[in-house]
This record gives sequence, C-alpha cells and structure tokens, in this order.
Amino acid sequence: MAILILAKDKERSLLRRHPWVFSGAVSRIVGKAPQPGETVEVHAQNGRFLARAAYSPQSQIRARVWSFDEAEEINADFFRDRLKRALRLRDVLDNSEAAALRLVNAESDGLPGVIVDRYAHVLVCQFLSQGAEFWRETIVRELQQIFPDHVIYERSDSEVRSKEGLELRTGLLVGKALPDHVEIVENGLRLLVDVRQGHKTGFYLDQRDSRFALRQYAAGREVLNCFSFSGGFSLSALKAGASRVTNVDMSQPALDLAARNIALNGFDAGRSEHICADVFKLLRQFRDEERRFDLIVLDPPKFADSRGQVDRACRGYKDINLLAFTLLKPGGILFTFSCSGLMETGLFQKVVADAALDAGRDARMLTRLGQAPDHPTGMAFPEGYYLKGLVCMAM
Repeated sequence: MAILILAKDKERSLLRRHPWVFSGAVSRIVGKAPQPGETVEVHAQNGRFLARAAYSPQSQIRARVWSFDEAEEINADFFRDRLKRALRLRDVLDNSEAAALRLVNAESDGLPGVIVDRYAHVLVCQFLSQGAEFWRETIVRELQQIFPDHVIYERSDSEVRSKEGLELRTGLLVGKALPDHVEIVENGLRLLVDVRQGHKTGFYLDQRDSRFALRQYAAGREVLNCFSFSGGFSLSALKAGASRVTNVDMSQPALDLAARNIALNGFDAGRSEHICADVFKLLRQFRDEERRFDLIVLDPPKFADSRGQVDRACRGYKDINLLAFTLLKPGGILFTFSCSGLMETGLFQKVVADAALDAGRDARMLTRLGQAPDHPTGMAFPEGYYLKGLVCMAM
C-alpha cells in the first residue's frame, strides 16, 4: 500500500479528524504510485500514521479519509459496517414504507463521495469521488443485502465527478424496472418524484423541515414560491390553508409535476398558478406591476462552486432578496435560502440584511433554518453544513 507523506505541520487538520487531504499538503509518495480510488495510508512528516484514505490524482482534494483507525482495513466488511452505522443514526426518523430520506450523507457518514437516498422502495445512489467509484460494486452489493426488495438506481451525474476525473453516469443497478415517478409521503403530503431527471437525486430532501416550518406562517396568505421545482413548499402552504400559491421555475416539466402533486393531494387547482420564467426577470416585472405577496420563498440553486465565485454569489443573493423585500406586503414573510456551502451563515445573513436596507424595509429575523437531520454534519467537517435559511418579516 502506497503511503502519502505530508509536508511539515500539514497533519493538523487530520489530527482534528477532518477527512480531506489537499494536494498542497502532500510532500511525497512512498511506494508504487497508487491508482485512482486506491486506498493509501497517510503519514505525518515524522512517520506517524494518520489515516487510510482514497487517492484521487486529478482532484485538489488528493485523498479523502475512510478511517482514522490504523487497525481498520478498508474492505467489504468496512462498507457494510459504515452503511449499517448510517442507518442506525436514522432510526429515530420516519422510516415508513412510503417515506423518503437520505440514508448516507458522504463525508458526514464516514463514506466520502457516497450519497444514498431512499424514495419509498427505490434507492438512488451517487458515487462522486474516486474512492466511491473504486468501491462502487461493493457498496451496491452491500445495499442489496440490506434492502433486498428495493430497486437501486444510479444518479452519478453531478459535475463534482468531473473534478475527480470521472465521467457522468446514470442507470439501473438493481431491479428489473423503475417507474416514471415514485410516490412518497412527506409530513402527510403525497408527492411524485422523478428520480431519473429530477434535481439532485430526484427531490430536495434536505428541505423537509423547512417545508414543514412554512405551515406555521402560510394560513390565509398569498404565496410566491420561487425556484419552485416540483412544488414542495407550495404543497405545505396549501396544506396550511394558503389562499393562493404561485410557482415560478425555469423548467416546464418541473411545473407540470408541481401541478400533478397539487391534484394528487386534492387541493383546488384554482388556488395555484404556475409560471415558467426566469425568476430574476419575473420579480422585476412584478415590482414594476406593483404586485405584492404575503409570503415569498426563495430557494435558488447554488450560486458559488468555488471561493472565487463567492463575491458574485453575494451580488446574486442580494439582488434577489432585495426584489423579494420590495414585493412583500407589510407584515409579509420571507423564507430565503442559500445551498452554497462556501456561503458562510454570517455572510448570508449580512447579505439579506443589506438587501432589506436597500429595499427600504425594516426587517426582523424570526428564525434560522437548515438541512433536515437525515443530512447530518460531521463535527469535524463544517463543509457538510451547506444549507442555510432565514425566516424574516418585513415591517
């Protein structure tokens, strides 16, 4: 087994159990050059064992740690134990037959690059790192043993794989057929999920608690749901008694699915509107038309993929939040989110505060929101806490 020797004083993050080794921290490699995804040992400059990790020669993250235990071998037993440990963490969550939840959350579950989401009887996997790719067949085999009656589908189509030197890939792994849509139940609502073409692995499971929290504020209100996708926030609003919801998204198929979800739950279609448009442009149009709303949801896609994009992301977040504050009626509520991991919580709050100030609104933050508990964050891995939300009232 090859050994990565770190440069002097570069072991500090590993001693705090952070699971990444960056390329600049590696001094040299001892032994035969490892293949992509192969397990290597990581040693400090003085020879001290630090970790066993998966090697990734093309990535800035040169190695991702599997284990900090020198006695622990990386083999099928290791992955079986890690999968079962991740499942035990979720024993307190809804595991009913039609429920949907994240079963494996990559680094924060000790399996870097591995995502497993369950939608009722379908498991959707993502293998996003060289190490995950190397052990892909083993992981799928172990999942099949744990969930013998489930269909397993792969959605390794995230651009993150390109940074690892991996091609994008999707397809059926286990089972004879995959339905066009999988029906799940979330907080008493029925939803159809498109695991083949839907965002991420088919749905935004990380927003489960935020969607439920919206019910506290939605009764009797007119709601504007921006970047609405398949209408999860709108369904919660209608469940709570919202007078009307407007879904806005660039994807007509997503809006069509939102309309189907509204009908599936027996809500009056006349209480909903679906607009296929660029959110930024439409909000400006609404501003010019002096249209106003009681509650607005801003759940945009990631604005920053690298540190060099953070300033541009801040401008985007400020622009869209400024427009939202302008469109809120007095006493209106704003649910606003950032899923950019590089956008720190304090910085996001400052951007939203600046947006309210420039909109001429006196705003109050009512509460903070974050990713649902099936998306845990390793205490030594703050990068795993990526979803930040604020609930604000415009006076």
